Amino acid sequence: MSDPKDSDQPDPDRGTTHFGYRQVPVGEKQERVRAVFDSVATRYDLMNDLMSLGIHRLWKRRTIELAGVRRGQRVLDLAAGTGDLAERFASIVGPDGAVIMSDINEAMLGQGRSRLVSAGVIGNLDYVLANAERLPFADHSFDCVSIGFGLRNVTHKQYALNEMFRVLRPGGRALVLEFSHPTVRPLARAYDLYSFTVLPTLGRLVTGDADSYRYLAESIRMHPDQETLREMMEQAGLERCQFYNLTGGIVAIHRGYKL
Repeated sequence: MSDPKDSDQPDPDRGTTHFGYRQVPVGEKQERVRAVFDSVATRYDLMNDLMSLGIHRLWKRRTIELAGVRRGQRVLDLAAGTGDLAERFASIVGPDGAVIMSDINEAMLGQGRSRLVSAGVIGNLDYVLANAERLPFADHSFDCVSIGFGLRNVTHKQYALNEMFRVLRPGGRALVLEFSHPTVRPLARAYDLYSFTVLPTLGRLVTGDADSYRYLAESIRMHPDQETLREMMEQAGLERCQFYNLTGGIVAIHRGYKL
């Protein structure tokens, strides 16, 4: 697949894009997102447990199951944050495999590295500060590429999906774990109430930052729905694309293959 920068698409650094519900210059979004995660990095894991009542662990466990990673394989975990997925992948691929834990945010990557080194996860796990839209890896480098709760923060989502496809080996699979759109109307109404009242309040009490969690709620609403994201993965070149709704569609796992 050709590099998106060489396509006929408009200049990716011109115009505006959404940052939550606000329109901002394209060139500013990455810095704004960086500031959000710089602010919450040290309390990120605690907030995940509080926000989801611990259910995020089940969502990640299901992602690992769908990844089908085996001993000796190479895995790239994008937007890896504090390393929940990367840690599990590293234990599965074993000493003959390799896991790259990557994030665009230095504070988050640092938190993840500190946590995993303290947990004794060393040897087959490496850390790379990288933009998912322009990955510093060769074509056909990985058996599996995952991105958990990070795609919605990427400025050009299609570019990131294109890059995931590019670095996959033939037969490899891409997985996107992300907040999505509830499929049950009463649940959607309750979820809206929770997202725009409880989340900012929790953010203020736990991290001293309500605005970052208000952005979180808005960014989820602006993220493509399940069918649209599946189509975007197919546009990137992935095949046999499917999605799996979890918790009534509050979260979805998308999976596609490079055949």
